[in-house]
Amino acid sequence: MALVEEFKKFAMRGNVVDMAVGVIVGAAFGPIVKSAVDDVVMPPIGLLLGNVDFKDLFVVLKPGTAPLPDAATLAQAREAGAVVLAWGSTLNTVINFLIVAFAVFMLVRTMNRLAAKEVPPPPPNTKDCPRCCTPIPIAAKRCPHCTSEIGGGS
Repeated sequence: MALVEEFKKFAMRGNVVDMAVGVIVGAAFGPIVKSAVDDVVMPPIGLLLGNVDFKDLFVVLKPGTAPLPDAATLAQAREAGAVVLAWGSTLNTVINFLIVAFAVFMLVRTMNRLAAKEVPPPPPNTKDCPRCCTPIPIAAKRCPHCTSEIGGGS
């Protein structure tokens, strides 16, 4: 039973729960970014480069058993048994990563700015004795170290 209690205490700590929420939100965020890159970012770039779909950009390293048409897609090349270097898919993945990394950076930056608000220091609860410079309570009327009288607790 002690093990169960210890695990429950561990699992309910704030940072473990926060991390679990972060992982779940991050997993849900991935498909959104993938869709943004595949459906919003890459089509205009492909259009600017002459109607190129980046997912279908590849280099044939070794031809397959079947001949490939001139405008073959990556799927057609793989079906034909060709060994391909799919650099367009890699480019999409890199752009996905950069967008996710930038979004996380902006989130952390915002969180840091919110957390960085200066909290004023608490008022002092001691003062220095004017004679011997020993710290004494603010309300003290006499220094316990040198026994000199201190003015009325100010």
